[in-house]
Amino acid sequence: MAIGSKGLAPADLDGMDDDRLAQELEKAKAELFNLRFSAATGQLEDHGRLKAVRRDIARIYTIVRERELGIRTAPSTEK
Repeated sequence: MAIGSKGLAPADLDGMDDDRLAQELEKAKAELFNLRFSAATGQLEDHGRLKAVRRDIARIYTIVRERELGIRTAPSTEK
């Protein structure tokens, strides 16, 4: 099983548009900040969550960069 959050698998991220990816990135960064703060004050109970959130952030950055390079395409908004 891959380490990370539900809904942030590469296949799920690939289906999101750029705005949604930016929202997920901001949410993950805020969570990472809170987890680091909890770890620094000794209140963190789930240390594995730090690793999972860092990997989620890396996954989002990878999808964004691949779209910039043309390796992946953003989903079409036409319905």
